[in-house]
Amino acid sequence: MISSQKPRKLPTQAIAAKVFHYCNFISLFIMITSGLQIYNANPVFGGRNGVHIFPLFTLGGWLAGGRDWHFAAMWLFSLNLFCYGIYIFITQRWKHRFVGKNDIQALQKSHNDKRLNYAWHRLLYTAIIPILLLAIFTGIGMYKPAQFPWIVDIFGSWQALRIVHFASVPMVLIFVWLHWRLGQKVGGDELTESMFW
Repeated sequence: MISSQKPRKLPTQAIAAKVFHYCNFISLFIMITSGLQIYNANPVFGGRNGVHIFPLFTLGGWLAGGRDWHFAAMWLFSLNLFCYGIYIFITQRWKHRFVGKNDIQALQKSHNDKRLNYAWHRLLYTAIIPILLLAIFTGIGMYKPAQFPWIVDIFGSWQALRIVHFASVPMVLIFVWLHWRLGQKVGGDELTESMFW
């Protein structure tokens, strides 16, 4: 007996989305591991004798090596975000990526799981933008404090600037996890895999 059921259409993504996800995955991994190497040189919590990260989770081998990896990945990450921003602006995908009034109303009133998942995803996309900009902004202040002393001044001290920059890491990791979980709810493994393959 031949089944009349149509084969399920697999999700597909634009090549720009795949490149964006690959570059983000690679650059975030390098920035986090090299950032932990930089952190070990002078921990935020407890000074020189403070909490250290196990070397297995760090990249660079020493302070200068960690900084070299960190700044190289920072350029990749920043340029990738910039190019993707241009891409979604030209293709007008931004209209479907960021939270709007309808999404807020859906979160308050809708009982449709699919609609709620999309609304949460757009809210998440919107919320990560200021977090990423804050991470880049504080990173520039730490990278070039002589050229941008006013960035340090905004946060009151060098130590406060470091704490804010360091705090952006768990926020980005939480975003990545929630982004993955919402993707799983909407399209399962097939949707997640379509972002890379």
